[in-house]
Amino acid sequence: MNRAAGDSHPIFTPRQGQYLAFIHAYTLVNERPPAQADIQRFFRLTPPSVYQMLLTLERGTLLLHLGMSGNLRVAPAGTQRRAHDHFDLVLDSGVALRFNDPRRFGSLLYTSEDPRRHPLLRHLAPEPLAAAFDADYLWRVTRRRQVAIKQLLMNSQRVVGVGNIYASEALFRARIRPQRRAGSLTRREAGQLVRAVRAVLRQAIRAGGTTLRDYLKADGEPGYFRQRLYVYERRGQPCRRCRTPLRTISQGQRSTYYCPSCQK
Repeated sequence: MNRAAGDSHPIFTPRQGQYLAFIHAYTLVNERPPAQADIQRFFRLTPPSVYQMLLTLERGTLLLHLGMSGNLRVAPAGTQRRAHDHFDLVLDSGVALRFNDPRRFGSLLYTSEDPRRHPLLRHLAPEPLAAAFDADYLWRVTRRRQVAIKQLLMNSQRVVGVGNIYASEALFRARIRPQRRAGSLTRREAGQLVRAVRAVLRQAIRAGGTTLRDYLKADGEPGYFRQRLYVYERRGQPCRRCRTPLRTISQGQRSTYYCPSCQK
């Protein structure tokens, strides 16, 4: 399944009457294995955020966290296992939702309570494509903040789902230097950055995502947004706007790429 930021609709809906037959775990994705749900109707799969999905059952909910590199693909049950496949959610139709996670930061948990009150979800900030993430919101949460604007963008308690690649790309498009103190943004710059974040994410979704060495889409194919990157992993190469060599720094133990001429 693609990580479609801001999509509030189910992205996989089984046919009426379809049941979750069993969970086939090849390996434990983390130290807390999911509770084994008995056979029950599988209603829908909905992403509350770009990295997390809710699998709604008749009784309770499975919470799937994709981590950094996880992906969920549709395959016939019994399909030969690939490297880094961790579990199958097998439906009675013979179709399986198979989870693959090379970096093993993902998880599958079960809750019988309201999933929106689960610790993984209850403190999440607005989605970047949601109406709540607008210029006024970003202006408000950046006031008096000393943290660098790129690190604020990547804080899930401020906005959910803007990862390292897309933060660098959005800041370039907004012409804002990633080291800038968040509180120094003007209201106009806050609006520019919101529009840039949305534009970058929408283009990435249309292109099928940005392929890391180990990321694949739901059909097993790589994403192609990498071919359209302006700054990420282009250190020393000429800026596509002004031809100034691009630079890289480390922020929060992550690589940041920017143009020293275009971004202020």
